[in-house]
Amino acid sequence: MDLRNILLDYYNNKKSLDEVIKSISLFSVEYIENDVAQIDINRDFRKSIPEIILASRKKSSELVIIINRILEKKGYVLVSKIKPLVVGKLVDYYGKRGFIVDRSRNGTSLLIYDSISSLPVSRGGKVGIICAGTSDVGIAEEARLATLAMGCTSYLAYDVGIAGIHRLLNSLKQMMSSDIDVIVAVAGMEGALPAVVTSLVSVPVIGVPCSVGYGYGDNGTGALASMLQTCSFGLSVVNIDNGIGGGIFASIIANKGR
Repeated sequence: MDLRNILLDYYNNKKSLDEVIKSISLFSVEYIENDVAQIDINRDFRKSIPEIILASRKKSSELVIIINRILEKKGYVLVSKIKPLVVGKLVDYYGKRGFIVDRSRNGTSLLIYDSISSLPVSRGGKVGIICAGTSDVGIAEEARLATLAMGCTSYLAYDVGIAGIHRLLNSLKQMMSSDIDVIVAVAGMEGALPAVVTSLVSVPVIGVPCSVGYGYGDNGTGALASMLQTCSFGLSVVNIDNGIGGGIFASIIANKGR
C-alpha cells in the first residue's frame, strides 16, 4: 500500500473519503499474540460486512481472546457455530461483564455488543426470514443475527413449512405488505419451502438447506439437491446450515436496493 499516493489522491480530490477508507482498510489487520488469529478488523469499512467468528473448531480460551479484541475495537461481534456446551458459558461471562448478548433461539450463535449504539445503524434494508419447521429455527436465527450485524430490519415467520402450506400464505402476505427487499427461506427434509416461496413473491429468495432429515438424503443433502434443482426462478442457494451466509447475502441485496 502506498499511503502517500492514497492521501495525495484524496488531497487532490481524485478519491473520496469513503474510497480512502476502503483502500486503507484493505491492509488493516489486528494481530493476536501467539498466532491465535489475524482479524480483518475493518472489513465493515471495505465491504459493509463485519468480521465474523466461526467458533466450531476454536478452543474456548482462543475464542474469548478473539471476542474480547473485536469488542474492544468495534463494540460488537457476531459469533457462529459455537459448541453447545460453550454457549451458556459465554452468555454468562459476557452478561456479567455488562455486555448485551443476543442468543439465537434453538441455535449456537451469539451477537454480543456493549450498547445499541455500537451496532451498525439501519441502512433501510428489510429482510424476511422464514423457516419450515421448529427444527430449522436455529439456522434461521443465524440469519436474523446476521441481518442485525448488517444494519437491516428482519421480519420473522417460523414453522410455516409446506406440510401445512396455509400457514405460509398469511406470513408471506404480511411480509410483502411491509415492503421487504429479500427473503431468506430455511428448510430441511425435502427442502421444498424456498422454491414454493420463490414462486409466490416478486423479491429474491435465498434458500438455506438445513441438516434436518433422515434416511436417504439425510443431513441436509436432500434439501440442498432439491433447492439446486428448482425450476422456480429467483432462488439462490447457500451451503447446508449456512444461516449466517444467507443472512449476509440477503442484507447486501436489501441494503443495495435501498
